[in-house]
Amino acid sequence: MKKILVIHNRYQITGGEDIAVTNEVELLKKYYEVRTVYFDNTLKNFLLQVLSFLTNSNSQSYHRIENELIEFEPDFAYVHNTWFKASLSVFKALKKHNIKIILKLHNFRYNCTSTYSLNTHLNNKKICLACGLVKNKYSIFNKYFVDSYIKSFLVIRYGKKYFNVIKNEVFKILVLTKFHKDYLINLGFDQSKIDIFPNYLENPEIDSNYSMKKQIVYAGRISEEKGIKELIEVFLESEIRDWKFSVIGEGPALEELRLQFPKIKYKNISILGAKSNEETLKIISNSFAVAIATKLFEGQPTLLCEASILNKVSIFPDSGGILEFFPNNYRFAFKQFDYSDLLKKLNLLSNTELVLSQGVENNVFISEYLNEDRQISKFEKILNDKRK
Repeated sequence: MKKILVIHNRYQITGGEDIAVTNEVELLKKYYEVRTVYFDNTLKNFLLQVLSFLTNSNSQSYHRIENELIEFEPDFAYVHNTWFKASLSVFKALKKHNIKIILKLHNFRYNCTSTYSLNTHLNNKKICLACGLVKNKYSIFNKYFVDSYIKSFLVIRYGKKYFNVIKNEVFKILVLTKFHKDYLINLGFDQSKIDIFPNYLENPEIDSNYSMKKQIVYAGRISEEKGIKELIEVFLESEIRDWKFSVIGEGPALEELRLQFPKIKYKNISILGAKSNEETLKIISNSFAVAIATKLFEGQPTLLCEASILNKVSIFPDSGGILEFFPNNYRFAFKQFDYSDLLKKLNLLSNTELVLSQGVENNVFISEYLNEDRQISKFEKILNDKRK
């Protein structure tokens, strides 16, 4: 049985990527001997934190990985997020021990410093592709990372090194969509190293005795780049504005969102805050649809895939590779930043027959696309690649 060491730096606020890694680990354990190494971004020693940022390394992470390699002797390392505590030291240790590295890219942060700051990222309501780490001269001067010159410099420094590592030192790069694969090829990556391997998703165990309420749900990170404010504003102009709109999650924009849509004025807007994944799925199962209005490229939004499994319709922008997780001729995707088009898609929800039939189609498609046997067959093929 092949031995796989899974490495992941968890996020401070649990999100879709953390859930995806957990689901995938449980799947792989059925077929391989798997050991996990999780990092959390808590460094009690402030000087150690500064040093980690400056050097893009962490001696504690290095030794932890090395000890795991000596004890477990894996055939492969399956690496997910390494920012920031895990650091590039993970790759250094793996390289020293000649371990084949499979790296999964869940997002586009490796080539963009502005994921969490939109002050200058959006140019005339289009996703900005002007800089990235390949041509990054604007990134520092625009303070693309958390509106800070110093932090932008440090993140770019880390990103350039990380970019070179993933381009030159990993055995395989896994991406979630064809869109992302093409994106990497356009950046000069060897296409033979890149495989499309979407996140596995288990069928949630939800009580089938539910009633479908006239409700739309957003669940995920509450931050500016997710476009939640705009989504609610358009909803309030739609034909279904008397429905309920529920927002689940936490993040830097949570309190601001509550101030913008106070319960006393907007009685059908519920800003629920954090909920467990089980609670979230129950709320979705009792709803008509889920919706997002992200302003950036997305990888594989967990919310939308879970909704499809639950026979629900999803409304989302047509950017990135999101449409790859839906049937052909899908009618509920809107043109990104075109809020008049978003309004049209929201109004479609008043057609109950269309919503129900589309929900069934979504379920059939995603159940086949993320089928367990298909996923494992893909993964085994990746492991058996003889490319050096």
